[in-house]
Order: sequence, then C-alpha cells, then structure tokens
Amino acid sequence: MTRHNSTEFKMRPLCTSCGDPFAPARRRAGYTQCMPCGERTAVSARSHWCVAPLHKSNYVLITDENDLKGINNKGGLHR
Repeated sequence: MTRHNSTEFKMRPLCTSCGDPFAPARRRAGYTQCMPCGERTAVSARSHWCVAPLHKSNYVLITDENDLKGINNKGGLHR
C-alpha cells in the first residue's frame, strides 16, 4: 500500500481493498477497486463456476451450487 503526495493522485479515488489511488474514469464506470485488486476479486469469483453438460443438449455454466445439485434430478428441483 503506497500513498502518493502529488496533486495528481490527491484527486483520484482510493481503492477499497488496498487504499491505492486509481483512475477517476474507472470510478465513473462504477468500480471501487484498482485494476489489480479488481482482477484478484474477479478470478476468485470465477473459480467457483463450473460447466456441466445437459443430457441431449448443450453445456451450461453453473454459478450456483444448488443448480448443480438439481441438474440431473427429474424436474430440476433439489431438496
């Protein structure tokens, strides 16, 4: 975590993870983290996804564990 004293960095928003300043355009786009912290967050979120084949159909991206449990169950509901 580095702090910069120049006036250029004083006007920049601060990352919510590491506290470093990042580009104002990124903040206007709705991001609250710098690029490196945002990438780490995205990679960790994607690590919980999996792709499952459906019978006589295509592959589907599963992001919720309950969907994966009920995918081979007739009716698609998991209890």
